[in-house]
Amino acid sequence: MAHQFHDHNHDKCISGAVAMANAYCALHRLQLTPVRRRVLEILLQQHRAMGAYDVLEILREEKLGSQPPVAYRALEFLVTHGFAHRIERLNAFVACSHPGRAHSPAFLICNTCKTVAETEADLRDSGIDEAARKAQFTIERAVVEVEGLCPRCTETPE
Repeated sequence: MAHQFHDHNHDKCISGAVAMANAYCALHRLQLTPVRRRVLEILLQQHRAMGAYDVLEILREEKLGSQPPVAYRALEFLVTHGFAHRIERLNAFVACSHPGRAHSPAFLICNTCKTVAETEADLRDSGIDEAARKAQFTIERAVVEVEGLCPRCTETPE
C-alpha cells in the first residue's frame, strides 16, 4: 500500500528508516554522516519529491552546509545505497519506502500537492517483461512514474 497518501505513524516511519540505514551502513562499513542522516530525515519528513536545492535550503538553515555539493553528495549516497530514489520526471528525490529490500519501485506522483507515494511495480504483470524477452532485451533498471491526484487532492469539500 502507498502509505504516504494515508495517515500513519510518521515518527515510527522515520525512526525505522533511519535505524535501518544505520544498521546497513554499519554492516557494510559505510559512514552515515550527520549530513547524510539529516538529508534522509528531511526526505522522510516531507513525503514529497524534493529537489537538491530544497534540501540544501534546509541544510543551510540548520548550519549543516551551504554549497550545492553538500546536498548532491548526500543524495547520491542515499540513492546509491537504496535509501532514496530519484524521481526522473521531477528531477527530485524521495525517501525509499522499502529500504534494504530489492524491489522495482513505482511512483505515484500527485500533480497538485507533489506528494509522492512509492509502491511496487511488477513488470511481469505489465507486459513489459514479456515484450523485453521477445525482443531479447535484458532489463537492468525500470522506473515507473505515474502522475495523477492523491486522495486528499481529489476530495471535494462538503
